Amino acid sequence: MTAFKSDFLRALDERGFIHQISDAEGLDALAANGPICGYVGYDATATSIHIGNLISLAMLYWLQETGHKAISLMGGGTTMVGDPSFRDDQRKLLTIEQIETNIAGIKRVFGNILDYEGSNPAQMVNNADWLLKLNYVEFLRDVGRHFSVNRMLTFDSVKLRLDREQSLSFLEFNYMIMQGYDFTELNRRYGTVLQMGGSDQWGNIINGVDLSHRMGGPQLYALTTPLLTKSSGEKMGKSASGAVWLNGDLFSPYDFWQYFRNTEDADVGRFLKIFTRLPLDEIAKLASLGGSEINEAKKVLATEATAIVHGRTAADAAAETARRTFEEGALGDALPTVEVPAAEFEAGIGILSLFVATGLSGSNGEVRRHMKGGAIRLNDQPVEDEKRLVGPRDLLADGVVKLSIGRKKHALVRPA
Repeated sequence: MTAFKSDFLRALDERGFIHQISDAEGLDALAANGPICGYVGYDATATSIHIGNLISLAMLYWLQETGHKAISLMGGGTTMVGDPSFRDDQRKLLTIEQIETNIAGIKRVFGNILDYEGSNPAQMVNNADWLLKLNYVEFLRDVGRHFSVNRMLTFDSVKLRLDREQSLSFLEFNYMIMQGYDFTELNRRYGTVLQMGGSDQWGNIINGVDLSHRMGGPQLYALTTPLLTKSSGEKMGKSASGAVWLNGDLFSPYDFWQYFRNTEDADVGRFLKIFTRLPLDEIAKLASLGGSEINEAKKVLATEATAIVHGRTAADAAAETARRTFEEGALGDALPTVEVPAAEFEAGIGILSLFVATGLSGSNGEVRRHMKGGAIRLNDQPVEDEKRLVGPRDLLADGVVKLSIGRKKHALVRPA
């Protein structure tokens, strides 16, 4: 472990955030000498960002927490082109209206993680403010001439696409030029000297560092975090019902809590460092727990991570719902609830389709597989008949039906 002098890089290093730094010694000296300004960019391809983006948001948090200026850059301009990095095909092109809607959705969670109003406020900026105003010929002459196509072809994100003989459009090829220009523009406007992101963005970020050199600008720095995988080798970010989104309307606080509660034993210590703000000595104690006691550390991880994204009240409610559901067999108030039309419920709904409708399972076939394994339960009773209809006779006193897969996945169905 490098002995960093700055509180910022020391915090990132101790918590396992650092994968690559373009000039670690130079950045450390700069950050130790006084406040610096750094940013992370987020393209608005959906109405929410997912759990993979939470790592870079956490880096911005520690940047701000250690006294530096944090900028969250919304890609209102770059989203119109689409990042081709490590994709098999071109992203779907979105309209300006769709992008603005997505940005509005993404903004909802940022205020829970970064402080935009305190004595050292973070700042949210949109690259559409400058990218959509560029004169194309002037941009090619003043900026494009500094980019080497030969070098760009060596980047892993491009090579992978070409090696597979998959098309890379001229539109997509311009993305890395636009991202590099963002860095120099943020430096000009806000004095930004650091861009952070995932390891898959290294080539794009380095483009911005090099562009500043070639245009006679100041020294800029790049910092990336490792690709986050579970100890099993599985990429983090997917659940049985799909992506783990940060917005509660797409992935409920309870589901978010459960996602972390189900962390593999070997990942608990690492995830506590990355996804919580607990002191390192407390994390060390939790990570050292063995046997069944490690489950208590997982509950702490789940509650603290959920509190950061959804707020303490929602996190505590999710934890209490889990406790009541698993320890008392009761119906917790925060269990995911899906409403179905009363008329359909009266007639009876097939149990396979009902499990899919609640998001507990991705397909009828998946429900059948769980059923064969004895994991499907209706109101805590095992179900073996895949043609079983669920209707009024199954309502509990609370006016709901409880569906479960095993002991950890539950949802409620309420006729409305």
